[in-house]
Amino acid sequence: MRYFNTFAITFLMIFAVSSYGQEEKTGNFYGAEFNIEQDVESIASITNKLVSTDTIQTQLTGKIKEVCQVKGCWMKVALDNNEEVFVRFKDYGFFVPTDSSDKDVVINGVVFTTEMSIEDQKHYAKDSGASEDEIAKIVSPKKQLRFEADGVLINK
Repeated sequence: MRYFNTFAITFLMIFAVSSYGQEEKTGNFYGAEFNIEQDVESIASITNKLVSTDTIQTQLTGKIKEVCQVKGCWMKVALDNNEEVFVRFKDYGFFVPTDSSDKDVVINGVVFTTEMSIEDQKHYAKDSGASEDEIAKIVSPKKQLRFEADGVLINK
């Protein structure tokens, strides 16, 4: 009985220590799991630092506005300052569910700016289910805030 009590107390201590300080994540990870940073920098301060050739490792939070309806290989996320970021997944290594629109999300990876070609804009518009008329209106390249995520947490 003495060994059982020692074992039980040891097990409970290990469990208590391992679960201490872990915040409960209510959602699903896609790609690499990551710890959510408590002091996430605002997107406004990040974009003020970005030069066209920079990338900044960070986490962003927002609401998913749109997801690729073909296979979930990209998404558009609305950020806290009414800005939108176009998110792709590192090395095309994972996808998100195509029914993820309107869910809160935390993305982990690198943010940067780029100019999206007309051809790419039309391709993504087609993937999102845009009409032929909407696609035909795309006639010039566009500067865009982009994000390459190595991990995504979609909240339930």
